[in-house]
Amino acid sequence: MKDTDDLITWLLTGDVSIQFQVHRDLLSTERMDLQNRIATEGWGRSYLSQRHPEGYWGKRFYEPKWISSHYTLLDLKNLGLPQGNRQVRASINRILQEERSDDGGIGPFGVKHKSDVCVNGMFLNYASYFGANAEALELIVDFLLNEYMPDGGFNCRSNRSAAIHSSLHSTISVLEGITEYQKSGFDYRNTELEQAKQTAIEFILQHKLFMSDKSGQIIHKEFLKFHYPCRWRYDILRALDYFRYEAVPWDYRMQPAIDVLMKKRSKDGRWKVNAHYPGKVHFELEKAGKPSRWITLRALRTIKKFKLEEYSV
Repeated sequence: MKDTDDLITWLLTGDVSIQFQVHRDLLSTERMDLQNRIATEGWGRSYLSQRHPEGYWGKRFYEPKWISSHYTLLDLKNLGLPQGNRQVRASINRILQEERSDDGGIGPFGVKHKSDVCVNGMFLNYASYFGANAEALELIVDFLLNEYMPDGGFNCRSNRSAAIHSSLHSTISVLEGITEYQKSGFDYRNTELEQAKQTAIEFILQHKLFMSDKSGQIIHKEFLKFHYPCRWRYDILRALDYFRYEAVPWDYRMQPAIDVLMKKRSKDGRWKVNAHYPGKVHFELEKAGKPSRWITLRALRTIKKFKLEEYSV
């Protein structure tokens, strides 16, 4: 299946959300008809069908974890559900009204507890995409900028313990949130957000996406495995896909991650999804250990974006 046409054909036999993103990111064609079908077919319809009449998923904002409102909304955003979906907008408005902590952020553990940096980065991501109230999002921006760390990134423990070094998990989540906030047309404290974004990108590049900036050793072997959905967890493909989306210029420090990506490619040109993270899910998107349309799509659009001809299909 190394032939480009065969790979594209295989991808286009997947869920309508995959079809939409293949046309958008690999074929450079806008297929709004496909995007509009995400709410009524396949994975998108399945997620939306799990929504309670009161406007939430699971038991509450963050429980049980992978089937909670928080992660379901993140999954729907990543599918490419149309931004004006009324059900999703109503759910986000409910969260903003009921889950605000005293520090201005969204509190996954209850309003009396401190907010979590990683969760608020993800929330800013999907809430911006789905067009949440601008003033309500400004408090999220204030909270995140207040947790910006001296080394250029973010750490979910910065407001709850003596964190002295940024986390790749938290940094990528906040980066995705900032970028989606900007792309959605919001501009509150934009100069500060842009500075934080650029230093956070540099933080990831300093680590060559997965290496200690001091020893050069692999920080965590899980960073080299490809999962989808990623949820709060970092891996090198998530970082590369973010760089593509943000249009970060090619940097030689990306090359070690590209090398790992290509070593994981099967002879048929596809990539497999690694073992899934434990926890209850609404349904399984793809089988662990099997060829993955999500991973293959994200890898191919990274290759295309950075014009890595030697790796083209």
